[in-house]
Amino acid sequence: KGELQVAAYTQNAQNGDTVTVCIKDAKGNTVACQTGTIQNNQVSFNIPIENIHLWDGVEDPYLYTADATLSRGEDKLDELAIRVGFRTFEIDPEKGFILNGHPYQLIGTARHQDWENLGNALEDQHHETDMAILKEMGTNTIRGAHYQHDQKWYDLADENGLIMWAEIPYISSHMANEAANENTKEQMRELVIQNYNHPSIFVWGLSNEITIAGESEDLLKNHQELNDLVHELDPTRKTVMAHVSMLRTDSPLVSLPDATSYNHYFGWYTGKIEDNDAWFDDFHAKYPNIPIGISEFGADANPKYHSEKPGRGDYTEDYQAIYHEHMLKMVTERPWIWAMHVWNGFDFAADARNEGGIPGRNQKGLVSFDRKTKKDSFYIYKAYLSKEPFVYLTKKRYIDREQPVTEVKVYTNEPEVTLYVDGKDMGTQKAVDHICRWNVEISGEHEIKAVGSNEYIADTMKIRKVEEKNPDYIVVGGSVHNWFNDGVEKEGYLSIMDSFGEIFSVPEAAALLKPVLEGMGSLLGERPEGEEATDMMEMMMGFPVETALRMSKALSKEQIIDLNNKLNQIKKA
Repeated sequence: KGELQVAAYTQNAQNGDTVTVCIKDAKGNTVACQTGTIQNNQVSFNIPIENIHLWDGVEDPYLYTADATLSRGEDKLDELAIRVGFRTFEIDPEKGFILNGHPYQLIGTARHQDWENLGNALEDQHHETDMAILKEMGTNTIRGAHYQHDQKWYDLADENGLIMWAEIPYISSHMANEAANENTKEQMRELVIQNYNHPSIFVWGLSNEITIAGESEDLLKNHQELNDLVHELDPTRKTVMAHVSMLRTDSPLVSLPDATSYNHYFGWYTGKIEDNDAWFDDFHAKYPNIPIGISEFGADANPKYHSEKPGRGDYTEDYQAIYHEHMLKMVTERPWIWAMHVWNGFDFAADARNEGGIPGRNQKGLVSFDRKTKKDSFYIYKAYLSKEPFVYLTKKRYIDREQPVTEVKVYTNEPEVTLYVDGKDMGTQKAVDHICRWNVEISGEHEIKAVGSNEYIADTMKIRKVEEKNPDYIVVGGSVHNWFNDGVEKEGYLSIMDSFGEIFSVPEAAALLKPVLEGMGSLLGERPEGEEATDMMEMMMGFPVETALRMSKALSKEQIIDLNNKLNQIKKA
């Protein structure tokens, strides 16, 4: 049993005109009607409905239609059809996201609505293509970054059961003046009012990484007012913020919205992939009453680039896949993480970037900018999320392999997979975290085939042994990681892959690094003072030396290799 609340607004109507709303089910049967009489161009009333069929996410995105008619006596003056859905939800700090009474952890991506050679000028077919790709992956949520998206996109989310995070373009830097603050509120009013009837929208985003330029009383006050405004306009949904990674967890902004999420890039821009686990465990232990999610995370990948020993910063498709393998396992083992949104579903334009072999592009997408290439990482999400049985051989584009023994890796949602090399059975592996692995000796050209529970659930690829690494597999402009034939890191010893904090904890290593810091002034930029300076220094101590060297260009390739060789002789603390 449920109740539909109707608020109807008219223009140029007369007192005594009527608004009738009839609710039709998915088959077009009328299940309830109610009429209200207009006074001063508005009317409100409730419509009770029996035996509601719930809108239940991707499993059953059931939609009703509300037919609204404006009449004067027997004459119909105007009419409007609006789709609606019925659902309940909670965001619980311990149980995570709950849809219609059952646990429903949100796993999906953020999305920019731009395509290669089209920018934002998309037609319906482009939105439909994006939705079809994400549905194939099995995603159940989308974050609409960082602005209001086309109505077609919200309609598709309604129809396909994707739970939407909708937000305003209030990003990175707060402008402390009344006009700017009012602008954020006006954009929020428009976002909420224009999209109020979409059952796919569950949370309204107040801002994204707004403290990059620091916190202030005016920033906090504006967010408090935005938060109150959203609850006034829409008491049925929740508010959320996406915080920049270095925001202190005791900031009042963290507990201000109904739910919170952080943008973390541990394992790409800073630190190690495993740092994500420790950060979320620490947060949950310290703030057990705050629902926590991860609103951005990712690693850039150009599908051209490959490595037998992929590592952070090499832009290989292979490292991106390893990164997302870890992140999926980390989040699914922690049901209290209410949502994870990959940055990003698709590669997108980023004018200031010139990295990973393609200028002007962010390549953290699971799918290429032209939507023609699904990167390997797309398929690990499909393995976790999709119910369509499949096997997928990773590293298909890594054809030329220089090592005599190579890893063959399969993503699957099947319980086990059998591998064949040139028709020879190499054994059956049970899937562990949706992954099967084999070490295969290669000597020439080989045909690889992976087979699931029957011959129709299969995948094939060809690889060949070469004497030297194919230079086409190495990022244009060089990657620090790829400058080392035998790997950058030496177990138990320091390397440039370690953080400044780890290296400065050993006096001998600190003496090597201090002169290098003098050449990194452009990277550090203008220094803040006081508490913000302390926060920046703490972040810098967690920053990998390799990343700083690559970004600042403080040392030549030969100098970086020499520094790493020297660090490799010094034991970790």
